[in-house]
Amino acid sequence: MQDDTDPYTLSLSELRPAQWLEDMQEIGESCGFFEPLGPHHNAAFVEKGDTLLVSFESLPAIQAQSEEARPIGFDLARDKDWSCLTVICNRDTWFRDAEVYGFFDQLTDDGFFDDFEQVIFFGAGPCGYAACAFSVAAPGATVIALEPQATLDPRMTEWDDRFAHMRRTDFTDRYGYAPDMLEAASSGYILYDPSDRPGAMHAALLQRPGVTRFRARHLGGGMQLNLSQMGVLNRLVAAAADGTLDTQLFAKLYRARRSHAIYCKKLFATLEAQDRPALAESVCTYIVDQFGAPRYRRKLKAFRQARTGETDTAED
Repeated sequence: MQDDTDPYTLSLSELRPAQWLEDMQEIGESCGFFEPLGPHHNAAFVEKGDTLLVSFESLPAIQAQSEEARPIGFDLARDKDWSCLTVICNRDTWFRDAEVYGFFDQLTDDGFFDDFEQVIFFGAGPCGYAACAFSVAAPGATVIALEPQATLDPRMTEWDDRFAHMRRTDFTDRYGYAPDMLEAASSGYILYDPSDRPGAMHAALLQRPGVTRFRARHLGGGMQLNLSQMGVLNRLVAAAADGTLDTQLFAKLYRARRSHAIYCKKLFATLEAQDRPALAESVCTYIVDQFGAPRYRRKLKAFRQARTGETDTAED
């Protein structure tokens, strides 16, 4: 990487995981630091401005969701010229690893976070859990977590059977119970889908003084990507950082869902499953008008035939 190249704009696409990590190591060593954290985690720091974004990300998600295979933290930090510390797992680990704990212990002992005027922790899903849990390393930080888990300790969350393979992982030792760790933050913003019952229950556990929860219905199971595709993720994070994100602003930003095909299709699927044909037909009409979608044209034709009893001769 050339010294005058902005690391936040580099393309890392079409690289195998090992080569991708080598390139990230070069970026870190050129612009800050890069540190392997055992066999499953790595940390890359890019030094820029006096605000630090700490993002938790998984390599498979980065490579699947970004056309340039860049960490989402790079994209969020770029517009604001923030510094960025990206902690990367090679699979969903919830960052439950002694070497990760030791890394954040060392950052705290070295006063690393004290060098910044503001520290923001960000993550989604398992990475959202980590953003909440490790934010305790920088008291007074701002935390933004999309559909995070509070813990996977089966004694606390036996109602969540989605991650059975993690039940033997210890969520009771250091940096373990995310709601308790979140109490050190100055403010927290939790986005969750209320129609995702386990996710909503995790969000309820994370309620603490200074924490605001936002309902993003029909965006569960991929909220980060959907909000990014809607063009509102950067604005949400920026508003959280400057303390202006509230229910009214979130509602205004979330109106972008009306032009997002995935949201509309999830809404349609919910109405269809609830056997609400009038509303389902209305949403189906909107999808056809806005996005085309031949499959939904056929569904709309079936709705009209069922409602009128007439044969629709319109072309699919």
